[in-house]
Amino acid sequence: MATLTDIGLAAAINILSAFIFFVAFAVLRLQPINDRVYFPKWYLRGLRSSPTHCGLFVKKFVNLDLKSYLRFLNWMPEGLKMPELELIDHAGLDSVVYLRIYLLGLKIFVPITCLALIILVPVNWTNSTLELAKVNYSNIDKLSISNIPNRSQRFWAHILMAYVFTLWTCYVLQKEYEIVASMRLHFLASARRRPDQFTVIVRNVPPDPDESVSELVEHFFLVNHPDHYLTHQVLYNANKVAKLVKEKKKKQNWLDYYHLKYSRNQSKRPVMKIAEERERIRNNPNYIMPAAFVSFKTRWGAAVCAQTQQSRDPTKWLTDWAPEPRDVYWQNLAIPYVSLTIRRLIIGVAFFFLTFFFMIPVTFVQTLANIEGIEKELPFLKSILETHFIKSFIQGFLPGIALKIFLIILPTILMFMSKFEGLISVSSLERRSASRYYMFNLVNVFLGSIITGTALDQLNTFIHQSANDIPKIIGVAIPMKATFFITYIMVDGWAGVAGEILRLKPLIFYHLKNFFLVKTDTDREEAMDPGSLGFNTGEPRIQLYFLLGLVYAVVTPLLLPFILIFFSLAYVVFRHQIINVYNQEYESAAAYWPDVHGRVIAALVVSQLLLMGLLSTKEAAQATPFLISLPVLTIWFQRYCKGRYEPAFIRYPIQEATMKDTVERAREPSLDLKGYLQNAYVHPVFKEDDDADGGEDGSTLVPTKRQSRRSTPMGSRVSTNSSAASFSSKAKVVQEHPDP
Repeated sequence: MATLTDIGLAAAINILSAFIFFVAFAVLRLQPINDRVYFPKWYLRGLRSSPTHCGLFVKKFVNLDLKSYLRFLNWMPEGLKMPELELIDHAGLDSVVYLRIYLLGLKIFVPITCLALIILVPVNWTNSTLELAKVNYSNIDKLSISNIPNRSQRFWAHILMAYVFTLWTCYVLQKEYEIVASMRLHFLASARRRPDQFTVIVRNVPPDPDESVSELVEHFFLVNHPDHYLTHQVLYNANKVAKLVKEKKKKQNWLDYYHLKYSRNQSKRPVMKIAEERERIRNNPNYIMPAAFVSFKTRWGAAVCAQTQQSRDPTKWLTDWAPEPRDVYWQNLAIPYVSLTIRRLIIGVAFFFLTFFFMIPVTFVQTLANIEGIEKELPFLKSILETHFIKSFIQGFLPGIALKIFLIILPTILMFMSKFEGLISVSSLERRSASRYYMFNLVNVFLGSIITGTALDQLNTFIHQSANDIPKIIGVAIPMKATFFITYIMVDGWAGVAGEILRLKPLIFYHLKNFFLVKTDTDREEAMDPGSLGFNTGEPRIQLYFLLGLVYAVVTPLLLPFILIFFSLAYVVFRHQIINVYNQEYESAAAYWPDVHGRVIAALVVSQLLLMGLLSTKEAAQATPFLISLPVLTIWFQRYCKGRYEPAFIRYPIQEATMKDTVERAREPSLDLKGYLQNAYVHPVFKEDDDADGGEDGSTLVPTKRQSRRSTPMGSRVSTNSSAASFSSKAKVVQEHPDP
């Protein structure tokens, strides 16, 4: 069992690791040769160019300005200077609200930590329960609720603090929900024109032997939305040609080389079958899916269509908001809608077994955290394990890093599950993966570590005690797992966050690609690999810290300062990365916030239930009933927030749509929306074909065999161009090498 000495050694190792990562980053970012690795976002936006230096050749690779090294930590305050509104223009609302999750953690846990350390730690410390009990414990455990004797009146302090912590957490969550909902509505109202504002996706189009899918869609919307329907784009199963295009991009340099080499000998030039495959898909009705993107003349028309039932049969003509074009996961659009239910069932079963079998490595990790149990079972290792440094290293550092290693491959597995499930947007894929990752952390990392760790900690006691006493022993032993979670927080939340800013993997891969593969500016841009926030991995990771903080705030308050360091450090690091590195793949206008809110609420309820169970084992019969109202009030609060704020994240107000349409028509009365939307949702593989061929006339609608009320919809008098505010007015091209 980890002691204060073990925790101190682990803290020293992780603080030293974090310091080394920060110093290495601060030095590497100043080198001209690494500029595209640490500032790729500015390059992709055309707001930064490669540093130019006169004089020595070595200056192209190494920064010889010694004064700049004296300011090597300036990136921290520089990353905090950009105002939030400017950061929204620069990185998008998704990124800014993601940063607010870290601020939410600080708002919740700073007051909780102060109260817990001032009130609960003295209450816990001034007892001798563990000294008299026949269980393994450390000095850290004496600071926890385990050190309070059974039936003690001191439990009232813990119950009072549980109420205070719950009320404060709910207050902060409600205020933050209100702020984020307001930010989302303001962002949508002021955002530039985007195709998804006018477009819905319709699925499960019923078959008709007399008409094609395109004709069916046109006829249906001309009849049922005659004043607002504008155009549509049917969906193809183009996965095969997409693979060919991907392969072509990988071999583009060799393709250009052989085209040039055999430019005079056409018979030896490489032949591409991509164009033939495109035409075959376009002309074969078997590749057309019973679904389409349908665009409207106004946002009002799209909002009405997306948020209403289109047919008397609720399983046909299913409509929903279309993802923005960058957000579409084209591969899953080829999955038949009728198979989605079966796919969800398969993935549900697979996820259950994945969660169950992952208990094996979790149990192994817990054995590393319990040396006393290992020594009893393997006495020949006792002389080695009792070495002071080795014992402290194993119990204070190794369990956290071992669990971190086991979790590395998990996000890839969960993302594969989400893709198999058939979700059609990258944002929904990430949100579903994040949801499963959170459940996995709750069941395996948190509950699994407690259950297996408790059993291993008290194995000898279990064997020699009666069955009636086992629940009491578990109740005493649960707080003792705080030491394991402290080591995990230091490994993952301290050194792990510091390692994120170093970008060691992108740094190595960039230079390897730049040396061996880069031949054009396009190659160099692709080699930069700016990455993105990765909501599917980052948000569940944050939620684990919310869970640990809320559970152990009353049980073992000593854990809270470690969590505060994580939230503070992560906020600074990820703010810097969002400004200079990450290039977000899509913009959902913070649609994920209800998930964030709900998971914090879930962590709060779990903490309350565990506290009730713990006090019941401490024979606090008079005090425990007072905790029953806490989960009830918390669930009621969640229902209130769901009804009050969540509609802003799942529906688009008709009033807002009308106002934006009215303002836009007044400002741009003669601009063509149809031209803007016509090819917005064309599959990328066909769009590349159109670009190569000089473009196609996509304005001709497929003639319907039925008598429509109009032969073709009128063109909209709205702009084809976006009215985006110019970001270049807020940032200038960086020609030299200043810190952005």
